[in-house]
Amino acid sequence: MSDDGWYYDVRTHKVSQGKDPHALNRMGPYPDRETAERALQIAAERNKAADDADDAWNN
Repeated sequence: MSDDGWYYDVRTHKVSQGKDPHALNRMGPYPDRETAERALQIAAERNKAADDADDAWNN
């Protein structure tokens, strides 16, 4: 199985492509390097959207 996705490592703060046996610290896959570099920003935006949806549901 091929894996050419891009990943962001939350421990090292580095972006890499493809399989890695130490994948526990990675976020992804992302379609390209630039998107993987924004992994933490993307996660924060998604968390905010989910929190906003929860607030709307509860109110």
